Amino acid sequence: MKPFLNVPFLPEGRYIDFLGHCVADLDSVHFSLLHSRALDSRIRIEPVIVQAAIIAGLERLRGPRKYALLNSRFYAPDLLTDHGVIEPLLRSLDHCLDRGVIDGIVYCDHYLLQVIADHAPEIATQLEAVPSVNTMLDSVRKIEAQLAYIGETGFRLPGKVILDRSLNRDLDELARICLTIRRSVPGLKLEVLANEGCLPYCPFKLSHDAYIALANMEGRDQTRHLNCDIGCMRLLDEQPYRLLQSPFIRPEDIDLYLYHVDTIKLCGRTLGPDFLINAITAYRRRRYDGNLLDLLDAMAWLADRLHVDNSLLSFDFANMLSQCDSRCDRCGFCRELFDAIAHPLPLLIKDLRATAD
Repeated sequence: MKPFLNVPFLPEGRYIDFLGHCVADLDSVHFSLLHSRALDSRIRIEPVIVQAAIIAGLERLRGPRKYALLNSRFYAPDLLTDHGVIEPLLRSLDHCLDRGVIDGIVYCDHYLLQVIADHAPEIATQLEAVPSVNTMLDSVRKIEAQLAYIGETGFRLPGKVILDRSLNRDLDELARICLTIRRSVPGLKLEVLANEGCLPYCPFKLSHDAYIALANMEGRDQTRHLNCDIGCMRLLDEQPYRLLQSPFIRPEDIDLYLYHVDTIKLCGRTLGPDFLINAITAYRRRRYDGNLLDLLDAMAWLADRLHVDNSLLSFDFANMLSQCDSRCDRCGFCRELFDAIAHPLPLLIKDLRATAD
């Protein structure tokens, strides 16, 4: 079996050792490129890890390709217009190249891609530019256009592209796109994101990404408050059965997708090594008998209050959901299935006495 997983990298010894044992299944890892500013699409008000620790950890992990995350939805204009402001980022990329711990970057903002290429063409020519899943590549024309635009910057063309989440629930369209791209761009790997667990065609997605970018620029996070009060978390709290409509891919179903794509991306780096070790183990085993929510990044907040028994989902779950016409008002399938496999968990009050001193 070829390596098939793209997983987060965290510079923690226990987690690096775990990844070393999984290396035969790892196609690539992705990591935060620490900088005076947050440059990826996760909120980081204060840096907690020095760059040297990340590089040292990446050097220990031999084999998988390594991609730095520069995938924020947008950046402050001065990063794009002031050479003095972007210079530290260019030095970081150059340092990673010197240490041999980077093969490419994952980007979302094409302005950033262009400005790096303009200011440091010698760096761009050594790095793949991989479009983020948030560029929402859901058609052949989008993929081919994105590749053409990357080629005009001077960056290396990506060895893979990450397809939009929506295709996880449209197997016929996924198959058609993959077949066409394999003919038009031979050698390009295709990847899908398995365990994000967001709403299908989430109406909050673009704004949510923008608020994350603003939080990192301003040093003040209000995204959880927004999501709880008026966003996706409120919707799922009120109608939890809708989590089954999410375009996640269960560990049991990944071979169905690997028939069409080359690699499976797992996310959840902000949830820590315990979450990631559990998720990676489940996807390597292609089975998980616990709470489905323990594997999902964006729905992890529900795992302490709701148990969704993954083992009770049918072997043809992915195929069934791929036939969904999104007419929940006249169907009721997800609601009935949810009632059969899910139950609320008792409220737990954590004992914090040992850490109160």
